[in-house]
Amino acid sequence: MITEEFIEAVKADANWQLIFPVTAKEAKLDGLDVNNDESIVWADWPTKEGLVEDAEGRVACKIYRTLPARNLWNVIMSSTYDYAEPGFILIDKVNQMNNNWFCEEIRATNPCGEQPLPPYGACLLGSINLTKFVRDPFTENAVFDWEAYRKVVAVFTRMLDNVVEINQLPLEKQRAEIMNKRRHGMGFLGLGSTMTMLKMKYGSPASVAFTEQVSQELALTGWREAVNLAKEKGVAPVLEQEFEVTPKMMRLRPEMEKDGIKVGDMVKGKVLHARYSRYMQQVAEVDPALVEELATVGGRFTHHSSIAPTGTISLSLANNASNGIEPSFAHHYSRNVIKEGKKSKESVDVFSFELLAYRAMVNEKAMPYTTNADEMLPEYFITADDIKPMQHVEVQAAAQRWIDSSISKTANVPTDFPFEDFKDIYMYAYEKGLKGCTTFRFNPEVFQGVLVKEEDLANTTYVFTLENGSTFEAKGNDKVEYDGEIHTAANLYDALKEGYYGKF
Repeated sequence: MITEEFIEAVKADANWQLIFPVTAKEAKLDGLDVNNDESIVWADWPTKEGLVEDAEGRVACKIYRTLPARNLWNVIMSSTYDYAEPGFILIDKVNQMNNNWFCEEIRATNPCGEQPLPPYGACLLGSINLTKFVRDPFTENAVFDWEAYRKVVAVFTRMLDNVVEINQLPLEKQRAEIMNKRRHGMGFLGLGSTMTMLKMKYGSPASVAFTEQVSQELALTGWREAVNLAKEKGVAPVLEQEFEVTPKMMRLRPEMEKDGIKVGDMVKGKVLHARYSRYMQQVAEVDPALVEELATVGGRFTHHSSIAPTGTISLSLANNASNGIEPSFAHHYSRNVIKEGKKSKESVDVFSFELLAYRAMVNEKAMPYTTNADEMLPEYFITADDIKPMQHVEVQAAAQRWIDSSISKTANVPTDFPFEDFKDIYMYAYEKGLKGCTTFRFNPEVFQGVLVKEEDLANTTYVFTLENGSTFEAKGNDKVEYDGEIHTAANLYDALKEGYYGKF
């Protein structure tokens, strides 16, 4: 979890304090004067129970250590560069843009990062296959059918809202949370495949504009349906509740004072949600009447959109259309899948949806990586590694403006990408207002990804040490027989490293 204050300290090459709250009991036992002790600072904290709180809702925290912010930043970045971990969440941005800013503090997301959730929150995700709306693909007349798309978004919004009713979540607090706020996350898959079918290069200015329009249409249609559903079936209960305005709320939303709201006033959740959510203020720039109706009537849900990775459904239900907001990883590659009874992953040969479509509609001989003119693909058939990391960030930023939860996205980085340039990706993500940023750099010394390019495997040598001390070398895509099974050298290396076998 990265804060704006920390990023600014890194940029300024300033010091950074490592802090943790002091309990009221500790302060009393130690005779600690929290208002005058130099080892105490005041900070926002997600819980107040048992802690020392000031008039503006901050808690007393003890400084345990001070170090250069850039030192800590470099530790985070070097780990991410080598291992693609830890995840990177700009937690301040998450909370600033949270529609429920007035009643919850977000401190975590689901594992893939697209759904920031409060305690006992749950994911309710669904994705629309964008490739279904392309008309006359791969031609000069190729267009996206916006009218059909809006109709599907409206129907799908109702469907996800119905799922809330039959949620069957196991814990009572989970059920109470989802029924109170009716949070769901609609997203899409196949963005990269759709761009290719429209003869558009992923990462180009046209593709960034298209991504924003797809996300905006999803958002506006969804929130219009939120009003319709609220009139028909009722408002999300939290939006009908009244909340007492606290000093912290006034500090976070100073514009409330201009509207005559003061500390201690009781204000409806739907007003705090529609008028003072930073996300809804952006929606109001495009459709102020819609946001005013949400403030007056209320919405059926507090959150509508989220873009998930969609790896499984893209492969199984969309014929390997590109995942979520991503470009296609490659148009012909190996996918590592887990098979029952097999100790290493199995490498499966797969083709992208757009390549299969192009071969069916235009040229059945078409293939990537060929020099044969009769088989070559058009230049707009690009893949994840053809796209500069900053372009990945720009596409994500275009969608994030209209997605009220968050987005799971990966910027693919070449193995030899310079470390200093790598760090700039994350700074650019911060500048573009993202809630999180993820990169993946193929690092054969550490692990195999789920998706692997043939040339990466062919260019990587794995060294196995045998029981007698001798070594055996193989390229990543070489087939190796071991324990009665055939493996690629890369997958066998992973299986041995992860302890699925003993030593050779």
